[in-house]
Amino acid sequence: MAGYQPPFTITNRMVGLVSEIAEKIGRLDRNKSLDMKPHLRRNNRIRSIHSSLAIEANSLPIDAVRGVIDGRTVLGPEKEIQEVKNAYKAYDALGRFDPFSIDELKRLHGIMTYLTVNESGQFRHGEEGVFAGDQCIFMAPPAIRVPALMEDLFSWMKQASKEVHPLILSSVFHYEFVFIHPFADGNGRMARLWQTSLLCLWNPVFQYLPIESRIHAFQSEYYEAIARCHNEGNSNGFIIFMLEKISETLDLYLQQAGAVDGQISAYVRRLLDAMEYDVPYTAKEIMALLHLKSKETLRKHYIHPALEMGLIVKCDPDKPTSRNQAYVKK
Repeated sequence: MAGYQPPFTITNRMVGLVSEIAEKIGRLDRNKSLDMKPHLRRNNRIRSIHSSLAIEANSLPIDAVRGVIDGRTVLGPEKEIQEVKNAYKAYDALGRFDPFSIDELKRLHGIMTYLTVNESGQFRHGEEGVFAGDQCIFMAPPAIRVPALMEDLFSWMKQASKEVHPLILSSVFHYEFVFIHPFADGNGRMARLWQTSLLCLWNPVFQYLPIESRIHAFQSEYYEAIARCHNEGNSNGFIIFMLEKISETLDLYLQQAGAVDGQISAYVRRLLDAMEYDVPYTAKEIMALLHLKSKETLRKHYIHPALEMGLIVKCDPDKPTSRNQAYVKK
């Protein structure tokens, strides 16, 4: 490949992770989970949006994010509510734009940052640093270099897409994009959205895999991987970090969808389909959702198996027998 070449080396660990992920994707395809679980797809999309925004310090809890997306009145900072609306519109466009187009990148940035930043939909004109909280990991290249750097990155990506596996290519892009930091704001959100868009070309299942929620859970490690790669002069560590998080996300998704060796009963699947993520439900509320009349049936066939598999958790584990005990889907 002529022209710009991002510094990375494909290692045995990367190859092993790519093979592992491909095997799990195959299990999902055979299970037809996406076709059969529209409720799960919607919940995972909400988790992606909430997590990607939370990484960038949006303080709205997931139930508020769900409320904004559902069109309900939500109390919270106006900018953060607008960020949710923008992210939902941007993620809803997955699969319907060309991830190899810089013009499309700018257009989607305009959607992602609508009414929230001054330089929406255009490359930055000022100098920026990459921050983890209040700590500056490194200073991004000067603004004057951004257009050429982005041209080089997209040219490489187009050529490399014929030779480099999408899992590796998208992770390299994610790191290089964060390093260049082409926009005044919204770079992290766009990097994560764009990696997902590249992966969707390989398999549409990635439209509904909440990889962002796994990154959010390991946010410190995410920024540590970026900083370490900057110091080492290559993106190997970040590629491995992302592949590991993708693989772990697939494990969780397979479990949710009931595709793990047939371990999840029809009762538990019904329970999981009825519950929203991160919303507490009392036993009485679950019985109403499932149209059950027997508390013993609820405990024996639904609650206890789901608890044992770690698919739901008690909101008040210190009071396991409390009459007011509630449960949350993980």
